[in-house]
Order: sequence, then structure tokens, then C-alpha cells
Amino acid sequence: MGSGKGLALGVALVLAGLAVGVWFVTREATPPFEQARLTVAQALGGTESTEGYARAAGPREFHFPEDHGPHPEFRTEWWYWTGNLETADGHAFGYQLTLFRKALAPREAERASTWGSRQVYMGHLALSDIGAERFHAFERFSREGMGLAGARAQPFQVWLENWKVEGTESSVFPMRLSAEVNDVGLSLTLEEGKPPVLQGDKGLSQKTEGEGNASYYYSLTRMPTRGTVTVDGRPHEVTGSSWMDREWSTKSLGAGQVGWDWFAFQLSDGSEFMHYQLRHQDGSVDPFSAGVDIPAQGESVRLPRDEVRIEVLDTWRSPRSKTNYPARWRISVPSRQLVLEVTPAQADQELPVTVRYWEGAVRIQGTRAGQPLSGRGYVELTGYGDAPEPTR
Repeated sequence: MGSGKGLALGVALVLAGLAVGVWFVTREATPPFEQARLTVAQALGGTESTEGYARAAGPREFHFPEDHGPHPEFRTEWWYWTGNLETADGHAFGYQLTLFRKALAPREAERASTWGSRQVYMGHLALSDIGAERFHAFERFSREGMGLAGARAQPFQVWLENWKVEGTESSVFPMRLSAEVNDVGLSLTLEEGKPPVLQGDKGLSQKTEGEGNASYYYSLTRMPTRGTVTVDGRPHEVTGSSWMDREWSTKSLGAGQVGWDWFAFQLSDGSEFMHYQLRHQDGSVDPFSAGVDIPAQGESVRLPRDEVRIEVLDTWRSPRSKTNYPARWRISVPSRQLVLEVTPAQADQELPVTVRYWEGAVRIQGTRAGQPLSGRGYVELTGYGDAPEPTR
């Protein structure tokens, strides 16, 4: 989901009539507050007709590298990368780059003009300069027409103007990620690392009741990463590890679902952990919440909602949106003998974009089978400013 993750969030906003363009916010001090223009429920609530689009109705065979490329028969999909990076002297950074595709009409409705397009792309770029406690966030939109944005499987490439991720002529890996706005940018090389993890039921991730109310979802959970992070025009050579999520679907959130908490961790014992917790307006947890525990070697273990306990230990209030977000957690999975305490690497990692949400780097301490464990990861929190806070 990066998105269950999913942040297919805001591409739907184009359908609300927003102009295609680019804007960005770099936060070092508190800027004037701007109200978010679309809620998660509006973006993914499934009010649009699904006629003419494919649906995620059952498990399917995945084929690589083809499935790294686009699936235009579905309404929405996204390519999502996060990572924790560090310089040789210990200066830490977190990054997020997400590229979304949104179909404006079913595939049959092609347009002859090179200016015309039935596809719109949206991108989010965020950089947490943890060493300096600064956060930079950017948002961009463009149509597919005239080659301004697009995706293909072979050779692999997905791009939104000068934000792009691409493989080589003969292989998806190494994957090269580059994005720049003014004096902030990323130029990273991601190696393959572990093989793809098919989330849910062999890659079918059911989000609510009903056939087709699901996505196809896989993850690359630990990709060795090296390259350059640029802040204020100054390059920093970094190494670290990245996580990639891929989802495509036509209908996602159901009635009453207002958002999610998504957790993705890379742990010191060589394992990874992912869990998304779908939330209702009254604060209750949806039964279609789910996750996975990925051992250092061997098969992944699916984790249904009732096997994962999440306790919120602290909150953080945004000085701009006045939204209260969870800010520290204890996650317990008794069946896996796993207990983790999760803390944001810095408090303010809220993206003031069209669909406002918090997404940021986190640090982990805990135990597995009584043995000490540490790690790094990312957490995404959506829908918190869109609904009344639950009573306790």
C-alpha cells in the first residue's frame, strides 16, 4: 500500500478538475497552512464507475520483468520507493519517491492526437534530512501525452518529467532512481536484493468485501542502495537500503474506511516486516487489515489482522494542519515471538500535498524470540485529518 499500502490517493484529484502542473513545499520553518484539497476516502472510496476496467478478482500468475511495467487495463497503479540512507560519517537521510498512474477513461477510449491522453501521472518526492532535522516535500502532475510521463516494462522505465526510475537495456536491475527539484535531489542505484514478495493471497490483496475490491500487490523488501542525496545544492554520498511496493487496482477502499497505518521494516536479523491497518471513521480497525513476516531465508508468513497488536504510545500534532498523528508504537506478533517499539526518526514528516498525510523514516528496537533486534523502516499514516478523532 506504501500503500496496502497504497497512496493511489491523489491521482483521482485530476478527475476533480485540478489543473496539471507542478508545485512543491520545502519545510524548514512552519509555512502558512493550506487546507488539503482531497480526502483519502474521496480519492479511493470507489464512487466512480468501474465499467470498462479490469478488476483484481482472484489470484494470478506474476511475470517479471513484465509486471514491473504498467497495467493500463486497471484504473490506478503506483510504483513506490522508500529508503534509509547514511553518509560515511553517520549523517542520516530518509527518502520517498512515489509515481502514480490514473486512467481517465477505459482503454477503449484512445485519442488520436499526440497531445491527447487518457492517463495522468502524479509524483510525490520527500526527503527527511534527519541529521539536520529538516523535511522537504514535493508534488508533481503531468499527463502521459507528448511523452511527459509514462511507464514501460522493457526496458523498464517509469517517469514523470525529470523524475524517473529505470533499468538497463537488458535488465530491471540495477534500478536507477533520479529526481530533482531546485537544490534538492536524489541520484540512487538500487540492486535487486531479495526476490519479490507476493502480498496477500499469492499477490491478491483484498481491501474490503466483494469480488474485485482488491489490488495486485508485491514488494521488493531489501534493495542495497548507493548514490547521492543533494540538499541545498550540496551532494552527500550515501549507502543504505530501499523498499519498493507495487500495486494496481480499479477499486480499493470500501464504505466507512477512511485511511490506513502502513508499517514496513528492515530488521537486523535479516528479516522484514510489513503490516497495514485499515481504519474506520470511528477509529476501529478493519478486518481486512493484513501483513507479512519475511524471514532472512525461507518462505514469507502471512499475518492476518488478529495476529498483530498495535499500541500507540505517543502522538504528534502538526503545527500546520493541527492534525494529531500517532508518533510511537509498540507492535507485538505473539505467533512470531516478535515485539517491536517504533519511533519516528524525526517528528515532522507530514506531506502538505493534495491528499495530506504523514510518511517518514522510523527507528526500531525490539526482540524476536527473546533476542535483541534493531532496524529501520518507513511508516505511512493517511486519513487522520479527514475524520473526527475517535473518543477514548
